[in-house]
Amino acid sequence: MFVIRFIRKYRHGLVILFFCILYMIGFIYIEKRDVPSYHVIHTVFDDMIPFCEVFVIPYLLWFPYMIGTVAYFVFRKGDHREYYQLVFNMMTGMTIFLIISYFYPNILHLRPREFPRHNLFTALVGFIYRRDTPTNVLPSIHVFNSLAIHMSLVNAERLRNSKKVRNYSLTLTVLI
Repeated sequence: MFVIRFIRKYRHGLVILFFCILYMIGFIYIEKRDVPSYHVIHTVFDDMIPFCEVFVIPYLLWFPYMIGTVAYFVFRKGDHREYYQLVFNMMTGMTIFLIISYFYPNILHLRPREFPRHNLFTALVGFIYRRDTPTNVLPSIHVFNSLAIHMSLVNAERLRNSKKVRNYSLTLTVLI
């Protein structure tokens, strides 16, 4: 009974859950398919950016930032309008990402062959490199979803006046 009541009460949260399942199927397909060639994404500015392993922290914080924000809007009492606006923005961006990645396979060649140092951060970066390919990076779903989340948090009626939420969210979004 508890599970049924819970699902009924928070059924609006199923929208993003079902979308994420479909998104992951599409993402895995795009990542695993054979592609004859990738367009290399590179600018002269890329060569000026030094490898800084501590930026693995904001990269990893993106996951709880995204999940935590969606959970906040799912479980918050009251009108679900802000939740639907957030998930609509996220789903739109993620769908655009899949379409562009399908028709315009792209890749980054920014990963160092060797790490200049060996520490906890480079170990985390190595772990990510072994699991996440440098392909299909344009558009960046990390950047898009971070912006969508930030805009939802700073425009949320209950959080609008919270300088702490606005500042933490902006800082993390910029770092991501």
